[in-house]
Amino acid sequence: MNKLYKVLGISKQAFHQRLDRLYRLRSEKKQLLLLIYQIREDHPTMGIRDMYYKLRPETMGRDVFENFCREEGLTVERVKNWRRTTDSTGVIRFDNLLVGMNLTAINQAWQSDITYFEINGRFYYITFVEDSFSRRILGYSVSKRLTTGQTTLPALKMAVRLRVKEGMSIAGVIFHSDGGGQYYAKEFLKLTRKEGIVNSMCEYPWENGKVERLNGVIKNNYLIHRQINSFEELVKEVDRTVLLYNKEKPHIELQRKTPNQFEKDYLCNGQQSDGDKSTTELTTQDPGGFSALRAEDNNPSGSNITHELITQ
Repeated sequence: MNKLYKVLGISKQAFHQRLDRLYRLRSEKKQLLLLIYQIREDHPTMGIRDMYYKLRPETMGRDVFENFCREEGLTVERVKNWRRTTDSTGVIRFDNLLVGMNLTAINQAWQSDITYFEINGRFYYITFVEDSFSRRILGYSVSKRLTTGQTTLPALKMAVRLRVKEGMSIAGVIFHSDGGGQYYAKEFLKLTRKEGIVNSMCEYPWENGKVERLNGVIKNNYLIHRQINSFEELVKEVDRTVLLYNKEKPHIELQRKTPNQFEKDYLCNGQQSDGDKSTTELTTQDPGGFSALRAEDNNPSGSNITHELITQ
């Protein structure tokens, strides 16, 4: 390889730095694509230039962003059939391990997603990690940027710390997400390997429906009803909302218990009784089901980074 570097007239360090930049760019493009899909559903006629100034992607300028959207068929003029069902970008994709899976315990599977929230014409990003069985939010982050270090990584670290603090083993947990770049970034996969977490990915958004619904609930049932005028205020409100969601919001699927109470009862009883939670099976939803979930998520608003208040 050293001979190759000499022929190319570049140092080994510079070569690998360039590879890392290309990798980050590819990862951000993949995550941007998923966020643009969300925006397109919420705002069907928003122009790509407006999206650029709201998203402010770190790795590309305005013209590059606009060309990227045109290449993906995401301009307003071509809104029909804009969701691609194939992926030829060469990104990493893990098998979907939740298809047909019957959930019977906490820490069998965690689900995660990144969504956006708008404040004063700018988008910020909220990442959640949720236990698929108990619906408890285990980790989250609120960020100004889409980098792995501000989105998925701190959210997963928070979830891991919480379960370790509670004396639980997380080895073998299935971590399910969409195909966004922050879920296969090197530093993220390094953490999942270290903790013995098994990666899983969906191909279609409705295959990650539980956490998609969580996004809508947090944004539309809580955040949009509060006066949030700055990033700092958003961070505080997300902290507060997560506590309320985990401690006080009952779920029909949990027999009207809150996520915290459901986990407490489950751990005390050792297992579910026959009359307990009846909707634990994870099956792939149809596109209509996804549309219904997204209908609850029509009013985007905006959240930063690791706060360890979820232990209550």
